[in-house]
This record gives sequence, C-alpha cells and structure tokens, in this order.
Amino acid sequence: MARESILGHCNAVNQTELTELVKDAAIDCGFHAVGVAEAVPLVDPINRYQQWLDNGYHGMLQYMERNVDVRADVTRMLDGAQSVIVVAMNYYTDHQHAPEADGKISRYAWGDDYHDIMRPMLNTLCERIDLLVPGSTSRGVVDTTPVLEKEWAVRAGLGWQGKHTLVLRRDIGSWFFLGIVITTAKLVPDRPMDEFCGTCTACIDACPTQAIVQPNLLDATRCISYWTIEVKPEHQMPQEIVNGLEHWLFGCDICQEVCPWNRFQQPTTEPSFQPRFNVLSISPASLVDLQQADFVERFRKSPLKRPKLAGLQRNARTLMGEGAKDYGDYEHD
Repeated sequence: MARESILGHCNAVNQTELTELVKDAAIDCGFHAVGVAEAVPLVDPINRYQQWLDNGYHGMLQYMERNVDVRADVTRMLDGAQSVIVVAMNYYTDHQHAPEADGKISRYAWGDDYHDIMRPMLNTLCERIDLLVPGSTSRGVVDTTPVLEKEWAVRAGLGWQGKHTLVLRRDIGSWFFLGIVITTAKLVPDRPMDEFCGTCTACIDACPTQAIVQPNLLDATRCISYWTIEVKPEHQMPQEIVNGLEHWLFGCDICQEVCPWNRFQQPTTEPSFQPRFNVLSISPASLVDLQQADFVERFRKSPLKRPKLAGLQRNARTLMGEGAKDYGDYEHD
C-alpha cells in the first residue's frame, strides 16, 4: 500500500475513534443521546426558514428575523468550524396532569430552567473536546443564539422531524431538549435517521387551534405556546385561541401527548427536571393578585418566569373568562 494511502487510512481510523471519544464524553456529561453533522452552510433549510418568515408564521417574534445569515452558516458563529455536535437531554417524568386540572403547565417547565442545567454541561463538553483535540475551539449553545437546532439534529442523525415540527426519537419520543456544540474539531458525521411518522396525522388532528397548517409547518400565531409564553402581556389573545386553550396556562403539550412515539418514553435521570414542589398546574385565581416580589421568589430558576408576572396574569385572567385589562407599565424581574 502506498505511503499516502496508509496515512489516509490511519487518519480515517483516528478520526472515527476521536468521534467516538467525543460522543462518549457527551454521554458522560449527562446527555442522553448525541450525533454529529458536518458544519456546512444550510441552503435549502434557510430558504424554507425565510419562506416561513415571509408568511408571517413567526408573528410578533421579531428576533427571528435577525441574523438569518448566521443561522445559515455556523462558521459565522465560530470561525473555522468543522463539525456540529447535537445532544439530546430527556426531560420526561412519570407525572401526569389531573383530568380536571385548570391552569396546566407544559411538561418542559415543571422542573428547573433547562438553560441553567444544560449550559454548564455544554461548557464541560467543550472542555473535554479541547483536551481530546488540542488546539481546537468549541462553543456550546442552547437556544438563545441564532442556530437552527432542529435542522442540525436531523442532519446529525439524532432523530427525525415529526409532523408537529419537533424532533422525534424511537427511544424517548419528543420529550427532550436540544443542545449544540460548534467545534473546529473535524469529526465523522452521522447519517440522518429514517422518518417514522408514516401516514399518522395524530398531532395535526389534535391541535385545538389548527396551528400545524400542514405536515412539518407550524403557524406560531395559532399556537397556544406562542400566546401563553412568548407574546408580551399587553397583547390579548384572539378569541379563536381563547376557545382552544383547553385549560393551558403556560405552553401546551397536546401534539406531543397524542404522538404514538411518546408511548415509548423513558423517565429522565436528571432530578432537576422533576416537578418543582410537585406542581403540574397552577390555579388561575391564585395568580391574579400575586405580587412581583412573590413572583420572583416563587419562580426563581423556573421557565415560568419567561412571560413575566403580567404575562402569567394575562393568561390566568383569560382562563377565568375575564376581558381585556389595561396592564400599563409592568415590572420585569
């Protein structure tokens, strides 16, 4: 065998072994699954993303209009990036909403804020990669930076994108958070996973506000999670959203609850995702007079702090059937 061929063979083997070491490090850091994709520009996905924006499906989320060029090319976030590592962290617990529950909270928000849990883990993984690949640079991100996490998850073979637009796996369904590590280390990319939704349309059929306008396409302006989490408190919900709330105070899990693949979920091993104070729902009446200081203390390190006190109170009053309220100036914690 020619010397060049031998060297090429050795480099390929070493790269494969290195990739496995990085994946082992990710699991050792506490993540439940990991995949790798090549850090190449996203051409078709960014075109679809721009069309989604052009259709106005992002609603009032104007931040999604910014940094489209960065979303298209992760090397704009990290010069010389070679690989995108995608990790999944299971947050499913065995608790269930009571049938008569009012003021339901989305499952992902039962425990501590996942940003606070995952960021240190991603930082540790970056440090491990730096040790495995001296001279490399890595950057970990959750979902507060302009990265198309779901697209990278599909490319990295972590799962496939379900018709509700969430990423699905056969072992833990869709009950998991995504984390990204962009790195200059050159790793062996994984093959994308086959899609296993088939002809099932359970998520589309079950959405009470018809937010899934077609398979893999979500109109956020019709989504209960959009209105109860992302929309600022001074905006009142449209009547068609109010009619479909089905007692949700914060977020909505309907499309995930009906998904057949979520029959195979496994409970998380991360204790921070267990329900805080065993709370799965909050009585709307208990929120309408809650004071700011009590809100800050009660929801410290919780995802429920995102819509602010005024947002939760807007949601609570809506569930209670009260009309619009002039919120005026409201405090931010």
